[in-house]
Amino acid sequence: MADSSRSTGSPVVHGFPHLETVRSAITALYRRLSYDGVRGYATSLAPVDAAFGDQDDLYLGSQRVARAVVRHLHLPDARMIVGFRAMEHAAGVELTAGPEYFVELNDRFRTHRRDIGAALSHEVTHVLLHRLGLEFPGTRDNEILTDTVTTYLGAGWLLLDAFREDRVSSQKLGYLTPEEFGYVLAKRAFVFDEDPSPWFTSPQAYEAYTEGRAQALQDTRQPPLTAAGWAGRRRYAKDRRRAQDRPGTPADPGVPYAFEGGPDGLRVSFACPVCHQRIRVPVRGRVRARCGLCRTVLDCST
Repeated sequence: MADSSRSTGSPVVHGFPHLETVRSAITALYRRLSYDGVRGYATSLAPVDAAFGDQDDLYLGSQRVARAVVRHLHLPDARMIVGFRAMEHAAGVELTAGPEYFVELNDRFRTHRRDIGAALSHEVTHVLLHRLGLEFPGTRDNEILTDTVTTYLGAGWLLLDAFREDRVSSQKLGYLTPEEFGYVLAKRAFVFDEDPSPWFTSPQAYEAYTEGRAQALQDTRQPPLTAAGWAGRRRYAKDRRRAQDRPGTPADPGVPYAFEGGPDGLRVSFACPVCHQRIRVPVRGRVRARCGLCRTVLDCST
């Protein structure tokens, strides 16, 4: 049984404590689906497909939303049977050979129907990852992988929109923090030239997206990228001189690049700002690098 978590009435963790695992999940997704496979998810799940009104029949409406998520995630032969029961987690799914999968939702969704699409998006992604054979070791990291993939493939904006918080109560679905959901959503938005902000019904979700987007923008402004800021370029130049003068000096773990010597001269390695695959380029001034995984062309000042 694969479960998703929720927080209701307890403090919600904020910030970016899982960022490295999230970045590893994006890399793993590109490696498993390939560039063309990821591009097949260029359109996000439409809000109308996940809409669930109080007047809708509980079971028929749940099946309708489940089918929409299945179609969006390109699982046309997967049939979701949705039920409700009292449980600790928000939802769970039995991962079997299929084609039928039994999804159980927490009884609270009987009266909180606006969030059924969010819970189903996470559980259907569990099915997708099961079929792809893509998983991380350990429950925590595997759930972070699931949240990241759900969001990057265009259905996870629902999980962020389910985040609500005020002085007396809070609710959050999934293992990522709200800001981490915003970060992944922004990474997707940059790739597909998409603006998800009009879809949010939760003001707190929009704020988290804004913070996550700022973090995602930082990925595109790290040296040796030409978009790096003055302070980053200055630090990079200092580290480059040290690597040239003292080959083999260990890299500072606090910087996003590392210098490597070789028969062809000094090279610098850094993470692709899109898919976080490591890229290595020669240190010889202005160069253009093309990521072999996500095909992003990067302007660098090495």
